[in-house]
Amino acid sequence: MELVGRIEAVCIADGETFLTRDLDEIELKFGGMEGDRHFGLLAKAGVRQPMYKRGQEIMNRRQLSLVSVEELREIAERIGVPEVKGEWLGANLVVSGIPELTKLPMGLRFMLPSGAGIVLEGENEPCSGPGRIIAEHYGDKLLTKLFIQQAQQKRGLVGYVERPGLIRRGDLFRILR
Repeated sequence: MELVGRIEAVCIADGETFLTRDLDEIELKFGGMEGDRHFGLLAKAGVRQPMYKRGQEIMNRRQLSLVSVEELREIAERIGVPEVKGEWLGANLVVSGIPELTKLPMGLRFMLPSGAGIVLEGENEPCSGPGRIIAEHYGDKLLTKLFIQQAQQKRGLVGYVERPGLIRRGDLFRILR
């Protein structure tokens, strides 16, 4: 199986919140995007790793967050708003051409023209943080809960850098088994 898509946005969360801002390009490193809030080879166990004591060091398999334009549109339709932006969800990569990105199985390789590779680790489940951002943007508190309900299997994927290299807006990528 090989899928082909396009990088529509490259973003980094280098501020006080998980919100991301747009870049033209960035060098992916072992650990992700240097300066991003999820950068690093190691992470602290949290609510998503209940098998470990909270705060214990674990391998960071959540260095990058990816969403698709097609799924963002579908989330917006489901919750009745004009748009949902990738940066509101804390996405590092916004892609097009993969309409069911979130449903891809873990372990697939996301290959870039520079030779960089990302291993896809699975669904980035909807949570209240992005829901609150959407709710604040549209002035409707009910959107927080609605986002969590309606973004199931549409919120994108997380992954980690397997091979460093440059990633640019406009790059075509391949997803391989």
